[in-house]
Amino acid sequence: MDDTARDFFFRLLETPSPSGYEQAIQERVRAYLEPVADEIRTDVHGNVIAVKNRNGSPRLMLAGHCDQIGLLVQHIDSEGYLYVQPIGGWDPQVLIGQRMTVWTRGGPVPGLIARKPIHLLTDEERRQVPKLKDLWIDIGAKDKEAAERQVCVGDAITLELVYRRIGEDRLVSPGVDDKAGLWVVLEAFRRAAQQPLDCALYVVSTVQEEIGLRGARTSAFEINPHVGIAVDVTHATDCPTIDKKQEGDVRLGGGPVVYRGPNMNPRVTGRLIELADEHDIPVQRGAISRATPTDANVMQVNRSGMATGLVSLPNRYMHSPVEMISLSDIDHAADLLAHFARGLSPDVDFTP
Repeated sequence: MDDTARDFFFRLLETPSPSGYEQAIQERVRAYLEPVADEIRTDVHGNVIAVKNRNGSPRLMLAGHCDQIGLLVQHIDSEGYLYVQPIGGWDPQVLIGQRMTVWTRGGPVPGLIARKPIHLLTDEERRQVPKLKDLWIDIGAKDKEAAERQVCVGDAITLELVYRRIGEDRLVSPGVDDKAGLWVVLEAFRRAAQQPLDCALYVVSTVQEEIGLRGARTSAFEINPHVGIAVDVTHATDCPTIDKKQEGDVRLGGGPVVYRGPNMNPRVTGRLIELADEHDIPVQRGAISRATPTDANVMQVNRSGMATGLVSLPNRYMHSPVEMISLSDIDHAADLLAHFARGLSPDVDFTP
């Protein structure tokens, strides 16, 4: 991974992108793709779509979603505290004690989520699992009027967007889901575009995956690809309390995971594994017996059908403030997808 690509990944992690509020991160995506893409556009849904060699064959779509889970200001009470709705799936317990940022028209407003000190909790309160509706955000406002001068109902909220390198190869940050996958498809596009291509290579920074795979559905309909690969995170199971018999053996630093199952075209999956062997790219095998909760789900059933693959990145502590990934895993995933794009020719057949 070169310095430019690494620094771009870090900038993605620091940029807010709650579902439906992806404009800031999409500006970064467009700027990164501009030197290498033949065409770039943003559709009415907010997806950023770039293409190299539009008239090539077959049409290949690489998809990574740029949106992250977040919160939405629902109510400002008389004392200036904010109450919220969730954007995407949260465990409320991980939010207690966290620094937050409210993204307003006037700029970011810092805040925090806390609860009554342990000294004041009753025995019953200590046993209760907190619910999101009972949490509040404190932005330091003295009353409702002061709060409303800074924020308004409908403003989006994220955890404080910071990243930290940990160990030799690992990184911790909120929003790794799926800014890591987004980086992979953008970087694969950049690497593949450095050589002549037979295929028409499309890359899409999809929106609103966390609330129903919405951006992948609309962008795939427009592009109408013959083949597509979605890149998302998957649960790393190399930590306590996760049952490998149920979730598989997925390890940080073991390489990207190539999934098999009914949501994935067997020829696409087979080709990915062949390329990994051919180019000495470490990969892990994964299985899922249903439609996956990723962009691959809607891509596969686009129009009359798309030959679909799913490449996943091991992620510890998903949907938390401390999501952890391996930098080597995302680098290897970008190489694998670049090789896949370069190897496509007009006579390819993904019919099972």
